[in-house]
Amino acid sequence: MSQSEALRRGERDQPDTRLEALRRGEKPPNLIAETASGFAVFGDHQKLPGYCLLIHRADVEHLDDLGGPERTRFLYELSLLGQAVRTALRADPEFRRVNYEVLGNTWPHLHGHVHARYEWEPDEYKFLPVWRYPDLHAPEHAAGPGHDELKERIALELRSLLTGGL
Repeated sequence: MSQSEALRRGERDQPDTRLEALRRGEKPPNLIAETASGFAVFGDHQKLPGYCLLIHRADVEHLDDLGGPERTRFLYELSLLGQAVRTALRADPEFRRVNYEVLGNTWPHLHGHVHARYEWEPDEYKFLPVWRYPDLHAPEHAAGPGHDELKERIALELRSLLTGGL
C-alpha cells in the first residue's frame, strides 16, 4: 500500500514517525538539509527526478497557523529548495521548470512540495498537476541509489543557499 493510500485510510504514523525522528536529530538517508523552519527531504518517489519536500518542524497544519515572520521563513526556504532543485538540474536539456505546492489533504501537517517538470513527460500529464499521474507512487519510481548523485547535488546547492550563497 502506498503512503498516500495509508494516509487516506487514517494510518498517519509513517510521516509522523519520520518527523519525530527528524526532531530527535536522527538523519535519515532522504534528509537533504535542516533549515530554520524545518527539514528538506528527498521524496520517496522519483517518477519526476528531483522531487523534494520541506516539512515544517512545528505542529502546524496550515500555512496561516504561522505568524508573519515564521510564514515568510517557511515560504522563503521552500523557494530556496526549489532553486536548489532547479540549479542541480540545469544541465539536463529535458528539465523544464520547478512547480511548488502546499497541500495537506492526506497528511495534515504543514509541508511544501517541489516538483521538477520535464519535456519528456507524456503530453496528457505534462501540463497537469503531478498528482494526476496514475503511477506516481509505483515501486519502480522509488528513490534509490540511482538518485544519490542528484540528491547530493540538490543538498550541496541548498546548503550553499542557506549559508548565504544567494
